[in-house]
Amino acid sequence: MKKNIYVLYGGKSVEHEVSFKTAAFMMNAMDKEKYNIYPVYISKEGIWSPLDKIEKEIADVDALKTEATGTIAASMAKFMTEVLKPNEENIILPALHGSNGEDGTIQGFLELLDIPYVGNGVLGSALGIDKAVMKDLFARGGIPQGDYRVLRGADYIGNESEEIEGIEAAIGYPCYVKPASLGSSVGISRCENRQALKTAITEALKYDRKLVIEKEIISREMQIAVVGNDKPKASVVGEFIQERSFMDYNAKYLDGKLVAVIPARISEETSRQMRETAEKAAILLNCAGLVRVDFFVTEEKFYVNEVNTMPGFTKLSMFPALWEKTDGTSNQRLMDKFIALAIERHQQKHALVDRREA
Repeated sequence: MKKNIYVLYGGKSVEHEVSFKTAAFMMNAMDKEKYNIYPVYISKEGIWSPLDKIEKEIADVDALKTEATGTIAASMAKFMTEVLKPNEENIILPALHGSNGEDGTIQGFLELLDIPYVGNGVLGSALGIDKAVMKDLFARGGIPQGDYRVLRGADYIGNESEEIEGIEAAIGYPCYVKPASLGSSVGISRCENRQALKTAITEALKYDRKLVIEKEIISREMQIAVVGNDKPKASVVGEFIQERSFMDYNAKYLDGKLVAVIPARISEETSRQMRETAEKAAILLNCAGLVRVDFFVTEEKFYVNEVNTMPGFTKLSMFPALWEKTDGTSNQRLMDKFIALAIERHQQKHALVDRREA
């Protein structure tokens, strides 16, 4: 019997639109002879709207959009009672980015449903999306990274001058201001002076109550795709050649002005060390299934910038291209791996002794 794959996309996130592209890519890549593929649209209000089974390739992401009606609770209840097929093998693929999708919240819900799901679990997702906690863990774990400072909105408001002076003393200019728990470069600003810093902090606090301020590292930007559960494996290193000073949202998803170079033009020794570091970072953050690790690379050193626990899968995305160049893994085979890893992790959890009964 075919496995039923329910692909969640959209969601209550500023990355709502990008999720359509990821979902379409993943559904197009899946073998329809092996899987029944069911799209499930989640509106910006959080309402779940299942669509008909996918029978052919999705040529236009607009085909995945539908009108959402009812309430959040009622729509989720309908999905659980009327859409999921009892006595069949059901697997959830959360093709969701950012808030309520990549932060551990949907993963917690799926844990309660006791359904296998693709990608990182509750803890790995939560740690991966919170740049402040992630960087603190990297510091404890010996992962190389640039200088940073965490700024809480509650500490900044009413105490602006002192906080700005502290940032200037510890980080200096140029620096980057980032919402702590957001992906796809949304809300990020590069600052060269105090006024720009103040403006950037005000803007970033619209997206999160906690920010990360990072010292600029003049470098090349590279990525590694990591796949696996307990023993993650890293792909070759890839590099983006870009026209912009940093890869903002438009550069990543809209204007197509990025050129991928795979493998990156670095020494074999540097590549080996970066791949080992990527695997170490994945284990440190309790990642599972897949994670992309982003690096800054200078002439002398490399630094981990951040991780993405559900990286975008679009025509501009590095993740599938990295694995194709690593060992010839096709997009279809990559999706097979993700699904197999989801089932493996679910089975491992069921094999554990319930400590309440031990």
